[in-house]
Amino acid sequence: MKKIFTSVFILSAAFSYAQSTLKGKITDQNQQPIVGAEVFWQSSDITVITDEKGNFEIENYQPTSILGVFYDNETTTFKELKDEFQNITINVKDHFGDTSLNEVVVRDTSSSLKKSKFATNMTTMTGKELLKAACCNLAESFETNPSIDVNFSDAVMGNKQIKMLGLTSPYILIAEENIPNVRGASQAFGLSFTPGTWVESIQVTKGAGTVINGYESISGQINTELIKPSNDIPLFVNLYGSTDLRFEGNVHLNKKLNDKWSTSLFMHGNARVSKNDMNDDGFLDNPLGHQVNVMNRWQYQNLEKGWVGFLSARYLNDTKQAGQVDFDKDRDKLTTNYWGSEINTNRVDVSSKIGYVFPEMPYQSMGLQTAFSYHKQDSYFGLNQYDIEQQSFYSNYIFSSIISNTKNKFSTGASFTYNKFKEFVALPIDANYDRIDNSAGAFFEYTFDNMKNFNMIAGLRGDYHNRMGFFLTPRLHTRYTPVKGTTIKASVGRGKRINNIFAENQNLFASSRQFNILGDGNGKIYGLDPEIAWNYGFSVTQEFKLFGKNADVTADFYRTDFENQIVTDIDYSARQVRFYNLEGDSYANSFQFDFNYNPFTHFKIRASYKYYDIATDYENGKLERPLQAKHRFFTNLEYETHERNGRNWRFDATYNWIGKQRLPNTSDNLPENQLNEYSNPFGTINFQITRVFSKHFEVYIGGENVTNYQQHRVILGADNPFGSNYFDSSIVYAPIFGQMYYAGLRFSLK
Repeated sequence: MKKIFTSVFILSAAFSYAQSTLKGKITDQNQQPIVGAEVFWQSSDITVITDEKGNFEIENYQPTSILGVFYDNETTTFKELKDEFQNITINVKDHFGDTSLNEVVVRDTSSSLKKSKFATNMTTMTGKELLKAACCNLAESFETNPSIDVNFSDAVMGNKQIKMLGLTSPYILIAEENIPNVRGASQAFGLSFTPGTWVESIQVTKGAGTVINGYESISGQINTELIKPSNDIPLFVNLYGSTDLRFEGNVHLNKKLNDKWSTSLFMHGNARVSKNDMNDDGFLDNPLGHQVNVMNRWQYQNLEKGWVGFLSARYLNDTKQAGQVDFDKDRDKLTTNYWGSEINTNRVDVSSKIGYVFPEMPYQSMGLQTAFSYHKQDSYFGLNQYDIEQQSFYSNYIFSSIISNTKNKFSTGASFTYNKFKEFVALPIDANYDRIDNSAGAFFEYTFDNMKNFNMIAGLRGDYHNRMGFFLTPRLHTRYTPVKGTTIKASVGRGKRINNIFAENQNLFASSRQFNILGDGNGKIYGLDPEIAWNYGFSVTQEFKLFGKNADVTADFYRTDFENQIVTDIDYSARQVRFYNLEGDSYANSFQFDFNYNPFTHFKIRASYKYYDIATDYENGKLERPLQAKHRFFTNLEYETHERNGRNWRFDATYNWIGKQRLPNTSDNLPENQLNEYSNPFGTINFQITRVFSKHFEVYIGGENVTNYQQHRVILGADNPFGSNYFDSSIVYAPIFGQMYYAGLRFSLK
């Protein structure tokens, strides 16, 4: 038997990592294919077997870039691959210990959105995808992803919110390198705290995620992988400016200290320095403010002994000022002179990840994730004051191995979370909602893969929460390929979460609505009960040739059924928001049809149609979810010219059509402050053009909402925000600002 060596593939370019498919071939020193070798990613349960021609096809994986080849119980060593890759041939030497493998460079020409070929319905946004838009922060990274809906939350803060399967971001488990990080106090603004240039890839999973990452996921999961120090380049600079007078700068510095240690320093700053009131309603269209965001990351890898570790520390300061154009924060704060708002946030994050692969058993590994964060927000909205402070600790231990053979794998472990909140609300009656949330749980997840056409992930976790008690979370994901090119996926899972009613609905503070909590007195969460929901999903993908070129279609259907939901009722009255436990039904049905086609080289077409049926039993009866279109259409066109001497052009355009949306009830307002029952449909176009001058330098220009569509009436009672009960800036269903154009440059030193 030939001895097989493990190869290390460390991607060296920023934005380059993708959870795409790596295709390859394993050969011996005589160039003969090796049949039956196990190819696997370290610290994962992803394993494939080479076929009769020595070929393999394996899904890319993070947090490690270590690819293993194991055969006949031989010891392994490591190799390095430079640049992006999709296809590779590994020629293995016959003598033990030879680690001399010539550098291989293979360019990735595949799609920038990768659909997982495993059981979960996951799509990975690669670094290429993130370059298709300005991508100033994570909240603005999903404009070209048809699975995510991007919406404005209100007309004051200008903060973009996302939805998946028709449900808002609190129902999505949002994690950074598989550590939940946008939750609790950071729910409203947390997506804007991760600069886009820091991101290496984003994995978007529809339906309940795996039990390893917790019990809170209901409609989906978004996991962000940041650029790894071992993969990073010595210097990267990105500068950006836009016509709404927003300016950003990003600088990445990287240093490989030795063969085991690497470190990266990420620095980000942004500011909006001038007032904009394009619709002449007397209020700023976008808030003024600035953000300073600094992160230092360290990576350790001792590949011979099987150790990999990460340590990250981050500090963020973010300030926003919104409200009337004439508002002066030094003069008018918490007065009725002019309506104004300030949101000041300070945040510290420290996290670590340690992984170990057993040298003699490369299919067996264990890892420990820990994270601490301190989040403090001081804010006011007119006369409504809201302050929240959260101290959070998270830990998760994972052990992975096999049962008998690599077709049967498992992961098990335990997790612990601690969250201490100090929450003050003045609406206008002062109230404190200080509390401690902690939970401890254990999980077991079994994965079966017949290495041909079927795989399954079945998981169960049990948790004890100090305010929710003990509960079980079951989840199941399956994938079946009846014939080549056809993939069927199905999933079912249960989720449970605490609704932080104030932190998650801060847009409603920018109104004159009264806040009423209608708990029965028995609930332990603001007097209310936890939210519980089941999610069911089914997906079919068919690959085919259209006029001799690659194409595919995907149709999926998901349903979310709530056993209990905290109903946020803004329909009972235009001057109230009421929170209460669900009495009756609440569900969200989502149907999506995707079409992808490459009609000729370097040109890609992506189109999607989505239909939503979402309804809840309110006090006034069953109603459609407000500010939610039933019909949405999306298409993205991408073209790239041939590369000549390192130079080329990239063109990208995205069209979004959004159907009519039910607007909240305003019938009890005076006629001049009433809205129609439904909004009008509308469409928007975004584009970007990039000129690549060399592997070191490129510039880009782009535009958003170039059709210049604007919502006609944005703020009710804008002319008298303190003198009436009709003031409301939360009913936003369309763009506010109108056209926006931007330009920027990227410089990299490799």
